[in-house]
Amino acid sequence: MAIDCVAKAQSLDEKKSPLVFDASVFQHEKNIPPQFLWPDNEKPCPYAPELPIPSIDIGGFLSGDSKASKLVGEACENHGFFLVVNHGIDFKLIKDAHVFMDKFFHLPYIEKQKAQRKPGEHCGYASSFTGRFSTKLPWKETLTMRFTPQEQENDNKIVQDYMIRKMGDTFRDFGRVYQDYCDSMNKLSLRIMELLGISLGVGKKHFKEFFQGNDSIMRLNYYPICQKPELTLGTGPHCDPTSLTILHQDDVGGLQVFVDNQWRSITPNTQAFVVSIGDTFMALSNGKYKSCLHRAVVNSATPRKSLAFFLCPDKQKLVVPPKQLINKERPRMYPDFTWEQFLEFTQKHYRSDENTLDAFTNWLQHKIYPFSLSKSSR
Repeated sequence: MAIDCVAKAQSLDEKKSPLVFDASVFQHEKNIPPQFLWPDNEKPCPYAPELPIPSIDIGGFLSGDSKASKLVGEACENHGFFLVVNHGIDFKLIKDAHVFMDKFFHLPYIEKQKAQRKPGEHCGYASSFTGRFSTKLPWKETLTMRFTPQEQENDNKIVQDYMIRKMGDTFRDFGRVYQDYCDSMNKLSLRIMELLGISLGVGKKHFKEFFQGNDSIMRLNYYPICQKPELTLGTGPHCDPTSLTILHQDDVGGLQVFVDNQWRSITPNTQAFVVSIGDTFMALSNGKYKSCLHRAVVNSATPRKSLAFFLCPDKQKLVVPPKQLINKERPRMYPDFTWEQFLEFTQKHYRSDENTLDAFTNWLQHKIYPFSLSKSSR
């Protein structure tokens, strides 16, 4: 017998217990629980024209192609999104990462719960964010892992060890695939930082050296089928608080970016990575490069998957723009902060949206909690 999700949601709400989002059940339900309904002004639009973004040949850049920095600079000043092709990442590794993602999200709900994300933490499994928020819930599941680069070959493999600790030794190969994937993403992100440094006129070493010792995030996103996709969102409108996002989409589509007062779609390209600027790098560029509002929509025919690597600084390193980007025409836009402070703010005090960095800045300077901390949005 099908579960009446609305009745179930209301019953749970009355008991003040979080809604259980079991994708294997909810993907068949025609009644969307009220917690997943989005306001009319935020619901998906019926048509989102394609956003043309430049394809950056990272291999060509490393070989001395000077066009890449100009294209990246223009994109980052406008909306902060571009594609990276000829990236050198093993396509078998990418394929394996998608295969293991399927295996995890197709596990029974009780098995996935072994890696349950704890309140206030950013790592682990989350079935939507039912334990943290009560309205405008995203129609998705995620698995998030912390990554730090290995300094030596015999260093502990943080991603692999985490998955074995949470899920058991049968997840050793699973952890190895994502350990290797994160290692590859780390190398690619540092190459992109060379490109961003040149495009900003501070030289290719500045940001690469800043992020050499990073404390980054790997996230697997799974967007189940939704019988009423016009009523909800896979991921709500937000700007990434991190520094740089390297996203690999499957061929389903669903990523949308808000540019020139309208939602535009980014067409999937499985041969490329979608790269976008996050709030922390916007602060590092003193506001010159944009962290753009984006979201993910769902559909009623096919699940969607994506792999997201979020480059972040070492938690204790001060986020300060280089002196070359500060002048009379562009004075300091944001105060000094650490990634640890910003991460804690987004995990414990604020629901990420288009105003996260400004809200964080205001909180740092005045210790005033923003409106997003009210009970209605938690």
